[in-house]
Amino acid sequence: MIVPLLVLMTLKPQAVNPKKITLDELFVAPPETVKDWNSNETKSILNPIFRALDDVLRFFEPYMPKGLRKYSIDKALAFVKERLNGEDGLGAIYPAMANVVMMYDALGYDKNYPDRVIATKAVDNLVIEEKTSAYCQPCVSPIWDTGLMAHAMLEDGSPDAIAATQRAAEWLKKLQVLDVVGDWANWRPNVRPGGWAFQYNNAHYPDLDDTAVVVMAMDRLDSPKYREAIERGTEWVLGLQSKNGGWGAFDADNTYYYLNHIPFADHGALLDPPSADVTARCLGMLAQLGYKIDHPAVAASLAYLRREQEKEGCWFGRWGTNYIYGTWSVLNALNAIGIGKNDLMVRRAINWLNSKQREDGGWGEDGQSYFAGEPKGEGKVSTPAQTAWAILGLMAFGEIDSDAVNKGMKYLLSTQQTEGKNEGLWNEDYYTAVGFPKVFYLRYHGYKAFFPQWALARYKALKNSNASQTMFGM
Repeated sequence: MIVPLLVLMTLKPQAVNPKKITLDELFVAPPETVKDWNSNETKSILNPIFRALDDVLRFFEPYMPKGLRKYSIDKALAFVKERLNGEDGLGAIYPAMANVVMMYDALGYDKNYPDRVIATKAVDNLVIEEKTSAYCQPCVSPIWDTGLMAHAMLEDGSPDAIAATQRAAEWLKKLQVLDVVGDWANWRPNVRPGGWAFQYNNAHYPDLDDTAVVVMAMDRLDSPKYREAIERGTEWVLGLQSKNGGWGAFDADNTYYYLNHIPFADHGALLDPPSADVTARCLGMLAQLGYKIDHPAVAASLAYLRREQEKEGCWFGRWGTNYIYGTWSVLNALNAIGIGKNDLMVRRAINWLNSKQREDGGWGEDGQSYFAGEPKGEGKVSTPAQTAWAILGLMAFGEIDSDAVNKGMKYLLSTQQTEGKNEGLWNEDYYTAVGFPKVFYLRYHGYKAFFPQWALARYKALKNSNASQTMFGM
């Protein structure tokens, strides 16, 4: 994402804008009167230091040797070309893909230049046109959606569901990244590739979250059949554990927090540090595969999660909104690894989830909770996906007969559509996921389907088996 943007920052191209469209009405002050566009207002002492350094570099920028600048741009072009990723695009995500298109344009490449054609096509593929509207997706999520849906289908357990999951597993197996050493290897050069990406094709940037979800699904479905894929995925996950015991999404030890104070990092999400939700997914995977509490990777991740628990009893959700998502993720992992329900960490989390149930029986949390000082686990309405997360988290520790779970189940059943083209599904208009907290929020169209289905199926399975809790990793 940053490499093509650095070229754009160097060239400083201006939009052609033939129709002279402006956005002046969005500014509190007329834009021509704004002298300081720096919006990174962190409280760190590093902030003014970086600002001063930025001012100095801006002064000397016109005097930079042209040869050095050309060399740097050529290096950036080579970096992008290696990772262009065909029609799936650089990083398979819109900001990076759009930056590539604009980079080629700013450098004067013809519209028919092959790499520019491919980059443009990648962006076009994200555009959804409907009868009365059109929008551009930030990315697609087929591996993530398929992995999660596989878990929901396995929870159902019917012959049709198992057959569908078998087809999904065969498809997923083909997409495991086994031969491309991605950028993660800069810090883990001795680790073999073995993960899964989020999208159809993004071999340079597989992620730990998807990998753990797919491994757990394959293990549940047919562990002997998928043994090799499971072992390679597990090897990669273990190799990407950070020194603090947690896991980030794409990298290890990406904890250079001082970089969040540079002027460019005004969105506060420049890094990919370990997070509770991804760590829980990886821990849950290890637990489901039979790793024990005394294993070094497990012990380190448990210590990390204990440290990361919020004072209210919940956990932060980096990739789903927000503390409901994080708390669901962690509770499932803690149960799978054998932490008892009387552990103070668990009791605090369960009490917190119970305290956030809404009057209608559901749970709901909006993106405001990512801002400091805002309530955690609260929102304007209940949503099906977040209600399912809360129920799954509570059931992980045997709360299946609790008032909270019963009320949550009634909410899901009462809000399920009973007619029309969405019969059997749920409506969910609110955003329940996040790309960059405070900046970039997401709505997964599948969440309103497979998470409620997952919760209902697990409730039914536990009731039918007279079991009090599940032992799966999620």
